[in-house]
Amino acid sequence: MSRRGDLEGRVAVVTGAARGVGELLARKLSARGAKVALVGLEPDELRSVAARLHADREHWHADVTDHVAMERVAREVKERFGAVDIVVANAGVAAGGPFADSDPQAWRRVVEVNLIGGAVTARAFLPLLRESRGYFLQIASLAAIIPAPMMTAYCASKSGAEAFAHSLRSEVAHQGVRVGVGYLSWTDTDMVRGADQDEVMREMRRRLPWPANRTYPLGPAVDRIVAGIERRSAHVYAQWWLCGTQSVRGCLPGLVAVVGAREMRRFGPRPAVVRKGLVGAGGAADERERTQRD
Repeated sequence: MSRRGDLEGRVAVVTGAARGVGELLARKLSARGAKVALVGLEPDELRSVAARLHADREHWHADVTDHVAMERVAREVKERFGAVDIVVANAGVAAGGPFADSDPQAWRRVVEVNLIGGAVTARAFLPLLRESRGYFLQIASLAAIIPAPMMTAYCASKSGAEAFAHSLRSEVAHQGVRVGVGYLSWTDTDMVRGADQDEVMREMRRRLPWPANRTYPLGPAVDRIVAGIERRSAHVYAQWWLCGTQSVRGCLPGLVAVVGAREMRRFGPRPAVVRKGLVGAGGAADERERTQRD
């Protein structure tokens, strides 16, 4: 990617591309002339997304936690497009509620998809990114910066994904590969809407301090991610104010511990009835996929 900022003709791989951030990111990259490889668990939705793209595209059905499947995808993307310039590890799932009452399988799956899935994606595509001197973007979250009660799996997985990308950056910089971390606050996606279906989770989120208590529109958030990809940025912030949290993040765990404890006391026994399992349409798709395999 010697022509910094020029996406015309570049090959971009986007995981979790069937819906939400991944779907709109694929469309916006395509609108800028990028060839897009869509990866996800929902073949019909991926096919529908691909049909709406402007430039050359193809889609692959694969679980990002499956090493064999992702190595196959990387090989076939290279055969189909000839190169890979950009990889966005966007696939993610979420589950909410108190840790003690959580479904152990759902809790583990959040960590597997959000953290292990990003690493598996990087492992599969790094050889191709070395060839192109390309760019790998790991999508993290505000949850990597600010820990929150009733989000233990999501915060742990996104913190891990952030640390993984930071560590990887220094390993591959001398090979010409740039690595970035993308941060999003609550953004209008199926995942967030799914979490909001639970009254306790919705109320807890709305009691967060401004600006963390808002749901932000998807379009501007993805525009910022595209701009970060064009710049090959080390840090990409989907909402303007997220950058400011970096300078105070050392103080945040202690503050959240005090405020979170107060909120948990206020809720009393209600958090125990938060819906168990993965949230949103993407979470449902992941659960269907695992059920079919089992």
